[in-house]
Amino acid sequence: MTEAQSQLPGLIKRAERGEPVGIRRRDETVAYLVSRERMEAIVETMELLANPAAMKAIAEHRAGRAKFLPLSSLDD
Repeated sequence: MTEAQSQLPGLIKRAERGEPVGIRRRDETVAYLVSRERMEAIVETMELLANPAAMKAIAEHRAGRAKFLPLSSLDD
């Protein structure tokens, strides 16, 4: 952890490039440093997984029962 503190700017740059950076204390990972983009993607995935309607739509798609309409149908 002390080493991470002294190298924080470099660790942030690695995270910005998409590499999750583990922070360890006494041979145990205690935290991760991830980019804003990655964190937003994780939160979005969690929100979808917690949404019953979204999960139903995903299941319908996987089962081949989803209906897709052209975007122009939104104009009606």
